Amino acid sequence: MAEVGSRVRGFLRNRWLVFVAAMWMQSCAGVGYLFGSLSPVIKASLGYNQRQVAGLGVAKDLGDSVGFLAGTLCAVLPLWAALLVGAAQNLVGYGWVWLAVTRRVPVPPLWVMCILIFIGNNGETYFNTAALVSCVQNFPKSRGPIVGILKGFAGLSGAILTQIYAIVHSPDDAALIFMVAVGPTMVVIALMFIVRPVGGHRQVRPSDGTSFTFVYSVCLLLATYLMGVMLLEDLVDLSQSVTVLLTIILIIFLLVPIVIPVLLSFFLDDGETFYALLLPSPRKEEPTAPTSSEEQQEVILSEVEDEKPKDVDLLPASERQKRIAELQTRLFQAAAVGAVRVKRRKGPRRGEDFTLMQALIKADFWLLFFSLLLGSGSGLTVIDNLGQMSQSLGYEETHIFVSMISIWNFLGRIGGGYFSEIIVKDYAYPRAIALAIAQVLMAIGHFNFAMAWPGTMYIGTLLVGVGYGAHWAIVPAAASELFGVKNFGALYNFLTVANPAGSLVFSGVIASGIYDAEAAKQAQQRHSSTLLAMSGRVANIASEAAPSSKCEGAICFFLSSLIMSGLCIIAFGLSLILVYRTKIVYTSLYGKPRT
Repeated sequence: MAEVGSRVRGFLRNRWLVFVAAMWMQSCAGVGYLFGSLSPVIKASLGYNQRQVAGLGVAKDLGDSVGFLAGTLCAVLPLWAALLVGAAQNLVGYGWVWLAVTRRVPVPPLWVMCILIFIGNNGETYFNTAALVSCVQNFPKSRGPIVGILKGFAGLSGAILTQIYAIVHSPDDAALIFMVAVGPTMVVIALMFIVRPVGGHRQVRPSDGTSFTFVYSVCLLLATYLMGVMLLEDLVDLSQSVTVLLTIILIIFLLVPIVIPVLLSFFLDDGETFYALLLPSPRKEEPTAPTSSEEQQEVILSEVEDEKPKDVDLLPASERQKRIAELQTRLFQAAAVGAVRVKRRKGPRRGEDFTLMQALIKADFWLLFFSLLLGSGSGLTVIDNLGQMSQSLGYEETHIFVSMISIWNFLGRIGGGYFSEIIVKDYAYPRAIALAIAQVLMAIGHFNFAMAWPGTMYIGTLLVGVGYGAHWAIVPAAASELFGVKNFGALYNFLTVANPAGSLVFSGVIASGIYDAEAAKQAQQRHSSTLLAMSGRVANIASEAAPSSKCEGAICFFLSSLIMSGLCIIAFGLSLILVYRTKIVYTSLYGKPRT
């Protein structure tokens, strides 16, 4: 009985249980992806026009990306408390929207509705931050796969929630808003005491590779299954019983990963091996929070960085400190006679724990930020305008491309984490090189959109979707490696601001401005043709008609797609600069590349 109790306690402290719970939480955390389904209900019920709905969309984007408070609270409060705050925001924000849409409370002004949408969607920043912070700390040697899988499930959450809602089969369209308010809140409250750091750096085990392979297999099967279900529901009118069956299969896919912590805790461990694996790994570890003896400010001579050999940074940490200490001793002796100047080095080195303010004065942080802004901002521009892009080329079933890019986005996040981890683990090369590759793919995808050749919508959707998704697996992992995990929540939430900032400029100004200009030209041409073809009273009526705002043909997004392609090339250059600047850091973190 005592053994069973110890195994149960080991199960509750197992980092794989935390990871699986974080996956479940992320599966319902991306409520912002459902806004396209929520907005028609809000528009019809409250009588909004398209400009007012667009204002709600801006509030949604801001709520999804402005996570400074979430990052701060995750650093100063227990993660369960931060998750509880996020759950409360989700419930209050979307719950009040549901009350307004169903007329259970007086309809508030538009600006109040924007605030409610912001509050509700901002709740997911707490879910994302808590999941990433806990799992990055629990899996410090597998940051790429961890971030990729968690962000991938967040990207799929819209499709998952939509499929679960399908079994409700409610004639009241507002029921979807109610589900968005209540569903994620219940899931997060149920899991908030499980998602937490559990000393994962002491639980490195030989079975990790097999476990990750299993999770990747489940992710690929889930993506394939969802793609098949989407196409099936688009092509065939399914009965309610078939829809319920498909949803049950989806839930089974989501539950399957729990077998990993169950097997590790109850079936595959003997006691001696289990406790032995709790010891620190003898291999080189990534930098962790400094111990009490290391927290003292390190004394550095101003000349050390100039005088030390370049290969010192490539040595193991203990040997490196020994060599620097010897050099410092000699320089201190010289300082005693006034030959050199002594000063204290302020702030951490790259690879150690930075605060947000310390990171903000580092060139590497801004290289990462602007590379993300240009890359993900151009990708989000395509996602926001994909319906109009496909319509302008004559495609009628535009939702097919929207569904496809969500799947490619998911696979990009999974693949970006997987392949970037191979780069850093097997070759000790900066993770940003994977970011540069993703940006080249996106540049090619945008160029395909610009050329508008037959079939290029499918190719462009694939390349941009995969490249955009890869950004959100690679950038958070790279930030944790370069600037530490102690304040990862604040760092991550600052970096996410790059997404709406890029979209605001690229989509809200460049793409929409060019589209409206081309639409106005076409409307003027049609108007002129009508005037030439008509005469008398009919011509007068035609001249008074409002011009159409719809653009047709490849010209609509030709210039904006070329601009997006050029921006991705610039992002590629920034990523290469970051690679050059951080080679020594990754060699220090992961050792010399394998031969």
